[in-house]
Amino acid sequence: MRYLSILLIALLCHLAVEAQTYEIGLYGGGTNFIGDVGKSNYIAPNAPFIGGIAKWNRSPRHAFRASVVVANLEAADSDSDDARRQQRDYEFNSTFIEASLGIEYTFWEFDMHKSFSKPATPYLYSGFTYFYHDNFALDPDQNALVNIGSEGNIAIPMVIGFKALVTTSIVVAAEVGARYTFTDNLDGSYPGDGDNINYFGNINNKDWYMFTGFTVTYTFGRQPCYCGF
Repeated sequence: MRYLSILLIALLCHLAVEAQTYEIGLYGGGTNFIGDVGKSNYIAPNAPFIGGIAKWNRSPRHAFRASVVVANLEAADSDSDDARRQQRDYEFNSTFIEASLGIEYTFWEFDMHKSFSKPATPYLYSGFTYFYHDNFALDPDQNALVNIGSEGNIAIPMVIGFKALVTTSIVVAAEVGARYTFTDNLDGSYPGDGDNINYFGNINNKDWYMFTGFTVTYTFGRQPCYCGF
């Protein structure tokens, strides 16, 4: 009986090492803004973000994913190549919190339960994002953008990345992701309709922001059956 107990404990430990259904870890890197203030480059991180990420690997081809990050978002017309923006010289610096939930799809099978290989694959991620951010408006007396409070908005994340299992339980990934927002006022260019509203730029385009960064996650949990969905 004693030897049987030892054997069972060893087997359970082995399964705990081999079974990797869930991931939890850190998510960090840089952000940049795309709108009516500052540069118009798509990938030009100039402010940091840090947070956490969790995944439920539902099959070798897809995982449910959630993340929460705290970030800075800043832009300055003085950094732009556009002479009109340089002359205008607006700038802002916003702190925001983002929560995102969606599905991550891999280009190839990412089966961490094959002991003879360390899988690696490109992937796509999309879903829904809610972010709570500083709100700005143009003060004509100061000819500057001023903070007028905070508000929440939603965005659609569009992410491409590459991930690899580097040890039996550690996954490292690098990714670039755009967030298409449903607001045109991350930079204070269009604070809304009404009297005495000072707006500038193109009011027909919504704002975007980018994340460029890395994730490091630890895998754990029971081995899934990968059946049905």
